[in-house]
Amino acid sequence: MSNSISRFLKLHKVSSILVALSIVFYFTFAYHLQRTDFPKLLGLFFALFLLYFKLIQFEKWNLKFLLVVGIIFRLVFICTEPNLSQDFHRFIWDGHLVANAINPYLHTPNDIIENIANVIPNAHELYEGMGSLSAKHYSNYPPLNQLIFGLTALIGGKSMFGSLVVMRITILLADIGIFYFGRKLLKNLNKSPQLIFWYFLNPLVIIELTGNLHFEGVMLFFFILSMFLISINKWIWAAVIMACSISIKLVPLLFLPLFLRYFGWKKSMMFYSVIGVTTLLLFLPFYTPEFIANYTKTISLWFSNFEFNASIYNIIKQTAIQFDAKPWEFIKVYGKITPLLTILVVVLFTFLPKRKDLNQVLASMMWVLTIYYFMSTTLHPWYCIFLVLLAIFTSYRYAIIWSAAIVLSYYTYSQADFKENMWLLTIEYCAVYGFLFYEIIAHNNKK
Repeated sequence: MSNSISRFLKLHKVSSILVALSIVFYFTFAYHLQRTDFPKLLGLFFALFLLYFKLIQFEKWNLKFLLVVGIIFRLVFICTEPNLSQDFHRFIWDGHLVANAINPYLHTPNDIIENIANVIPNAHELYEGMGSLSAKHYSNYPPLNQLIFGLTALIGGKSMFGSLVVMRITILLADIGIFYFGRKLLKNLNKSPQLIFWYFLNPLVIIELTGNLHFEGVMLFFFILSMFLISINKWIWAAVIMACSISIKLVPLLFLPLFLRYFGWKKSMMFYSVIGVTTLLLFLPFYTPEFIANYTKTISLWFSNFEFNASIYNIIKQTAIQFDAKPWEFIKVYGKITPLLTILVVVLFTFLPKRKDLNQVLASMMWVLTIYYFMSTTLHPWYCIFLVLLAIFTSYRYAIIWSAAIVLSYYTYSQADFKENMWLLTIEYCAVYGFLFYEIIAHNNKK
């Protein structure tokens, strides 16, 4: 065994050094970084991206090596508390509510903190940790996500650490599932299966999913499994799995009309029906007359109240302010227009593309999500991960550039008043738009 390891290290000396450096940087990121230390955060992030590019360049055909390396990078975070996001406090809070048969869509933490302390372990610590913004709103996490939170609370018990480990293992297993079915889907679409490493080894994916416990990874596992099932013509099971993806995060709802031309009208209606019935069944355990109003109210906040790392919105807002518009009124008007524009974009990409194969459907998904993100008032770094996955099924790579540049938005968290730096956001979006336009021009020149 020692001889084989020694021989491997000699043959892969540079790659081994890259892996060792990556582990050191991930360890530093996980255990020795405060999100207020922006220069350190930025340096570590960009160093990890450089190592990521070089590692794939040297070892892109070495499947087992890169798979093991990707798992090791994730395991570095196993014993740490998320340091870039406080959302996990709300995950654990909602999980204990579900485990105790209390509907998380009916009670805000502010309303029940005084009465629930004996039911939820570490209730006051979770309440303080989630922050005042989360504490005053009803839960916005869909039902399957809530059931996972509940299972996490049951397995983790009274220990916050135990709950964190269970969530990490869940997200890690989801990423392995994305790797497995992503490679299969790439093969079925006549693309190189090695492209999956642009997702699997991406530092944003590792840090924001396994590190900071965002459940986009679980959503993407169900999404990519659904796409794989469609590629082998098992569309009924694909519809069930797609409903599971939607019931983790609502984003895949955007893409449902895009299947209309792919399946045709008759099969599409059956596909949508299976998704609808499965989604309703998942929501059923949480349904009460108050549920719809509370959930809709919480979701609508993302369109009309919150703003972070916005692109087009910031440009229009700054222009409107020059004409004496009031920001708190402008965002509410903008929030009403954005859903209508999003629907228009989805309709255009449903009927305009001439091709109607699965490759085109995935490409249309990428463009719809890109335009939606460009228009959004709120774009947290982990939202970009969906684009990274979609991009590997196309010839475009601007999403990978965005996954690196988006770390500039974390400057906001280093400020006591959470004030955004417009110069840094300008650099981020100049990089993204610049590379995107370059790729569009290069793509058109090849035709």
